[in-house]
Amino acid sequence: MRIIISPAKQMRTNTDVFACSSLPVFLEKTECLMHWIRSMSYEEQKKLWNCSDKIARENAGRFVRMDLRSNLTPALLAYDGIQYTYMAPAVFEDGQFAYVQEHLRILSGFYGVLKPMDGVVPHRLEMGSRGSGYTLQANAGTGAPDEGSLYDFWGDSLYREVTADADGQGLPQSRTIINLASKEYSRCIEKYLQPEDRFITCIFGEIEGGKIVQKGVYAKMARGEMVRYMAEIHAEEPEQLKSFAWSGYRFDPARSTDRDYVFIRTKVPGKGRK
Repeated sequence: MRIIISPAKQMRTNTDVFACSSLPVFLEKTECLMHWIRSMSYEEQKKLWNCSDKIARENAGRFVRMDLRSNLTPALLAYDGIQYTYMAPAVFEDGQFAYVQEHLRILSGFYGVLKPMDGVVPHRLEMGSRGSGYTLQANAGTGAPDEGSLYDFWGDSLYREVTADADGQGLPQSRTIINLASKEYSRCIEKYLQPEDRFITCIFGEIEGGKIVQKGVYAKMARGEMVRYMAEIHAEEPEQLKSFAWSGYRFDPARSTDRDYVFIRTKVPGKGRK
């Protein structure tokens, strides 16, 4: 069983708490993206990132100085967003780190797929980013897919990596995927699913006007808590997720299906896990 999550826009450097155990599997393709972004003018970079001048200048400077093999932070500690705050990996116990290292995969527009302890550097490149007036070379000058579409650049490689066995010893592929990623990122996997795959999306919502409404901040909190919960109980089967209960969220069997596990919040969010 694999768990997929999205990255966060904000990143930090933390080289003191844990040492990285590996480099990202698609580092050569990441180098291609790095050189592609370096080749742009500042205005092209800003358009690609779709951000303020302050953020664009910060990231332009990052790419000028970028070294993908030194001063690295473990991916799980590098991202600084709501989901990661509520996951709280910095206080994981050893068994929890071992669990997420085997089961959790972070999808990234820049790195493709990351294991939690892969070493990364701060960057900005969202999966939905598109080029305009310049092309993204997929592999050392071969191909220029869709004027910079990262979906085309990565193709089915992210799906293949997510479903590959963890240790390379020829074990059966992971055919159950727990989707805790946004649609922008889950699209990279869902597009290539095979009949034998089981893809389960966790939906965290409230009932308003008879409809399920997902509220972004609360849903991100719950996704982080779900990863933490799975690591705590060392979940190996999707059925175990149904016991998740946090801040008023409870599994709703009537609204759930084999593909969608729906958790409905019935109380105002409190502090911590209920």
